[in-house]
Amino acid sequence: MKGRAPKTGYDRDQFGQRWKDIDRNGCGQRDDVLERDLVDVHKDGRCKVTAGILNDPFTGELILFQRGEETSTLVQIDHVVALSDAWQKGAQQLTAHQRETFGNDPLNLLAVDGAANAQKGDGDAATWLPKNKDFRCAYVARQVSVKIAYSLWVAKAEYEAIARILTACPDEPVLESEYAAAAMAIEEEPEPTPEPKPAKKPKPKPTKEAEQEYVYYQNCAAAKAAGAAPVRRGDPGYGSHLDRDGDGVGCES
Repeated sequence: MKGRAPKTGYDRDQFGQRWKDIDRNGCGQRDDVLERDLVDVHKDGRCKVTAGILNDPFTGELILFQRGEETSTLVQIDHVVALSDAWQKGAQQLTAHQRETFGNDPLNLLAVDGAANAQKGDGDAATWLPKNKDFRCAYVARQVSVKIAYSLWVAKAEYEAIARILTACPDEPVLESEYAAAAMAIEEEPEPTPEPKPAKKPKPKPTKEAEQEYVYYQNCAAAKAAGAAPVRRGDPGYGSHLDRDGDGVGCES
C-alpha cells in the first residue's frame, strides 16, 4: 500500500498498441470484448462487431449497440484499472511489453455504458463505483485481480474502500489473467555487453638473425671498441666493409 506516484510522464502510448490482438485470433481486442460482452451480436466478416445488446454492468440498463460515427460511443471499452491509475501505482516500473499486455488484457477490459465510462475517468475504488450496486463486488474484485496480476499497488483510501465493499461479499472470487503471468515473467533484454577488445599480443623478441639487422659497426675501430673483433660472417654486426679480404672474417688485426 502506497500513495499515488506523480502522473509525470504518463501518456496513453506508454501502454502500447490499442486493441492489440494479444490472443492472436486475428481480431482486435475491442471487437473480441464486444463479442464477449454483448448478446444478439451481428458482425461484418469474421471480426467486426456491428450491432448487439449490452446489459450494462455499470448502470444495469440495456443498451442497443450499433456501430457508427454517432452511435459507437454509446458502448465503450473500459479499462477496469484505468491506465493513468496504473501508471501512478506501479506501471512505470513495468516493461513496455508488460504495459501493452496490461492495456489489452481481457481481464482488464469491459464493454460498458459510454457516459458512465467517461464519468469514471481514471478513478479507483475510493473515488468511483458503478451506479449498479449489484455489480460493485464483482467490479472491485476484478480491479483487485488486475492489480495483483500486474504487481500494482493500492492507495490507503482505495484499500479502505476495497475492504469495505468486499467485506459484504467474501466469496467473490479473485480472477486470473491468461496473459499476465507470461508477460510478467519476461524481463526486457539487457543492453548487450560490449565484447572486450582483444589483448595486444606482445611483440616477439627478435631472433639472433633479426638482432643482426640492428648491429652495425662503421669500421673495425668501432667493432674493437665494442669487443666484437674479429667479426665473423653470421655474427651480429658483420659486414663486407669490415672484411677487406673476403675470407669471412672481418677486423682480423
